[in-house]
Amino acid sequence: MNELNSSFSIKEWSENDRPREKLIAKGKNVLTDAELIAILIGSGNREESAVALSKRILASVNHKINTLSKLSVKQLMDFKGIGEAKAIAIVAALELGRRRRDEHTLVIPKITCSKDAFNLLRPIIGDLEHEEFWILFLNNANKVIQKKQISVGGKTEALVDVRIVFRSVLEYGATGIIIGHNHPSGALHPSHSDKILTQKLKEAGFTLDIKLLDHLIITEKSYFSFADEAIL
Repeated sequence: MNELNSSFSIKEWSENDRPREKLIAKGKNVLTDAELIAILIGSGNREESAVALSKRILASVNHKINTLSKLSVKQLMDFKGIGEAKAIAIVAALELGRRRRDEHTLVIPKITCSKDAFNLLRPIIGDLEHEEFWILFLNNANKVIQKKQISVGGKTEALVDVRIVFRSVLEYGATGIIIGHNHPSGALHPSHSDKILTQKLKEAGFTLDIKLLDHLIITEKSYFSFADEAIL
């Protein structure tokens, strides 16, 4: 793209340089990440075009879309030219991308090992900046009936009500569950509260003849399995 155009609005560019027209003429795959974001925000600021602004935003996260998806609306609004509406558009688009990626993980019909559970949960909670607890509900064949968020917390902890967990278990008719939560800090070692919760769920499940198959601590790239470590 001609750098002389970078300080003008998109409407002033040649037709071949406009991201929307480029998408229509050549297809979505030829657009750069910056051009795709430029389409979302529509315009830049007085000093830079939408694409130039998008390039600057991407540069701030080392050109990693995954890192960009972690920015909040407020953080995006720190960039000159990004108001609340534009920030919301970026966050919404990246969330749709995450959900699309999540749909692909649903092809795992059966949990045969801890890694299967990790592959199912990592796209949902692996890169979050706050802690969330999710449950995988399984039938007798270890096929996933449903998955559900049961708790949302801060950066260090999320509280889980055991009664709510097993109310959902009975609702879905599950015979086994796998619980998973993320550690935003990236630490994989279970905390004391993680161990207590695991024991509570195990004991409650025993009473109802519902087996706690595993408890996973998940980060963006790896996981810790209570079952694999034989401390379940």
